[in-house]
Amino acid sequence: MELKAGDVVMLKSGGQPLTVAEVKENDVLCLWMGMEGDLFRETLPLAALVQVEEEENGEDDEDEDEDDEE
Repeated sequence: MELKAGDVVMLKSGGQPLTVAEVKENDVLCLWMGMEGDLFRETLPLAALVQVEEEENGEDDEDEDEDDEE
């Protein structure tokens, strides 16, 4: 798995999504927001992470709405 800054990952064991800030060999610096808005950062081993599939940005839904209006 190749990661780059800006990718979204999760721990293989579950939890909330984390944003990749930096990748150095087999270590990944991750950032995430806590429940009270605190910013956390932690360096985690690549082996403990799985990349999260990015969701579509909703453009298709907007196109469907426009078709309904016609």
